[in-house]
Amino acid sequence: MLAPMAGVTDMPYRTICHEMGCPMAVSEMVSAKGYLLAPKDNRAVRELLAVSPAEEGAVALQIFGHEPDVMAKAAERLTADGRYAMLDINMGCPVPKIVGNGEGSALMRDPVHAAEIVKAVVQASHVPVTVKMRLGFEEGSETYLLLGQLVEESGAAMITLHARTRSQFYEGKADWDAIRKLKERVGIPVVGNGDVARWQDALRMIETTGCDGVAVGRAAQGNPWIFKQIADAMAGRPVTMPTNAEKLAVIMRHARDLAALKGEPVAVREMRRHVVCYVRGMRDAAKLRGRVNELTTLEQLEETLTPFIMGQADV
Repeated sequence: MLAPMAGVTDMPYRTICHEMGCPMAVSEMVSAKGYLLAPKDNRAVRELLAVSPAEEGAVALQIFGHEPDVMAKAAERLTADGRYAMLDINMGCPVPKIVGNGEGSALMRDPVHAAEIVKAVVQASHVPVTVKMRLGFEEGSETYLLLGQLVEESGAAMITLHARTRSQFYEGKADWDAIRKLKERVGIPVVGNGDVARWQDALRMIETTGCDGVAVGRAAQGNPWIFKQIADAMAGRPVTMPTNAEKLAVIMRHARDLAALKGEPVAVREMRRHVVCYVRGMRDAAKLRGRVNELTTLEQLEETLTPFIMGQADV
């Protein structure tokens, strides 16, 4: 599945990944308290919560917070209309601002309190509740096995384990053996996350850990084709790489869908970081970044990207 990433897993990109064979995607994380306090006509909230008809039944909403009653109230409202297949609780975000509020990976410091949040959300939610966690807050204080048992007892339907501690952020090697240990400890499905850089890694993670699924994060940025590659490999079909024409078509489709949701000026600005990922590894990619940062319209984006991408040799 597509792992949640701020600024990446919005509705336009999730939809593209679904079309590439991704069976489940998780939204950008939404603050439970922020949602409850926001005006009903808040555009930013609408954009965060948007779901396309093409992805109904295949998207999970991720929320974060630290107060059981607030999380439960938000869960009840957010899942009432059935647009989401699951509701995921974030216990893994390492960002200092989030952690400083006692949210995200800070919850791993107090597994009992974290489990209380899960229990309250499960009782309020109209859809299955899942949890994304890390190994623990820091090396030497790993709490994932205890927390895994507690959230299962509290009603969680699935756990996604990013096999790093909070103190690692996204550095160092992910501990896949921990994924195996958690899978052996709990009875609910366990999804592995961490160090899946290529489609081969996804298959290797499943084989070595016995996990029920794989969450692909940074490797999916600018590379939605990885989901088709994983699906093809698992089914015994030949694995192929996208052509440059296919890459260009997807980039511009991504940009236009973003514009339809957020308006052209915002879409072009947001596409700057996406383009860097799409063209990673191409000749003169660093030079392109400077040019793309100066663009303001979709027409300029297409006029710039077409000769650059189509002038590259297909891999």
